[in-house]
Amino acid sequence: QAQLVESGGGLVQAGGALRLSCAASGVMHSVNTMGWYRQAPGNQRELVATITRDGISNYADSVKGRFTITRDNAKNTEYLQMNSLKPEDSAVYYCSADAISGFRRGNYWGQGTQVTVSS
Repeated sequence: QAQLVESGGGLVQAGGALRLSCAASGVMHSVNTMGWYRQAPGNQRELVATITRDGISNYADSVKGRFTITRDNAKNTEYLQMNSLKPEDSAVYYCSADAISGFRRGNYWGQGTQVTVSS
């Protein structure tokens, strides 16, 4: 079954750091762009960061200079290092991946991991 498995969320004080991980299951391959999105209560899901297979990254203005997205192509895994966290970063974080499962290319999503930043 094609799935993305996230880990690393939790509760942290403002100014602290967390690292999220997202691994694509073994049935997925040819993983292109991977990304992180977040959704806070009452808000739409928004882009946090993306990274291409070649390592080109893109960030939302709100996280530039604080968050870093990386990936390990050999493991089909991506990471989001979040530093200098703010209460407004609190949300459910979702990873995504453009990948092939079976013979079909699609955009896959993780189940979400909660990040809560206390003031």
